[in-house]
Amino acid sequence: MAERPHQFQGHPQHQGFNGGIKPLLHQRGPPASKVLAALTLLPVGGSLLGLSGVTLIGTLLGLVVTGPLFIIFSPILVPAAVVLGLSVAAILTSGVFGLTALSSLSWGVKYVRGDKRPPQMDLEYAKKRMQDMAGHVGQKTKEVGQTIQSKAQEGGRT
Repeated sequence: MAERPHQFQGHPQHQGFNGGIKPLLHQRGPPASKVLAALTLLPVGGSLLGLSGVTLIGTLLGLVVTGPLFIIFSPILVPAAVVLGLSVAAILTSGVFGLTALSSLSWGVKYVRGDKRPPQMDLEYAKKRMQDMAGHVGQKTKEVGQTIQSKAQEGGRT
């Protein structure tokens, strides 16, 4: 294989750059507030990213250490977890029922005072919205079906 002689290749000269550095100095950069915001956010973002990494490593080490303990104590921990899960579910359900009761009472008070339109108006509005949405979905389904059919016909021709 023939070797090519080594040639020195310098950097190509920029033909349109005749003004030196002075034109670059007079160009406007980003506003000082944006530069300051970026300089402030970079260390904050970096430190938060570092903290998230430390947290991940700590979590993984904790799982490595406590994994065998979970296996050893699983006959005790599994029923405790079930009881704890059911307790949390019961508390959340109680809160949801309480919120439902309060919102129902609030609606009833507003209805008695005359601040709210009758529930039939809400029901009619909901029915109209559902009909509009069903018509829209039906139209879209029809368009997609026609597109698929036309592509299938084009594929059958080739």
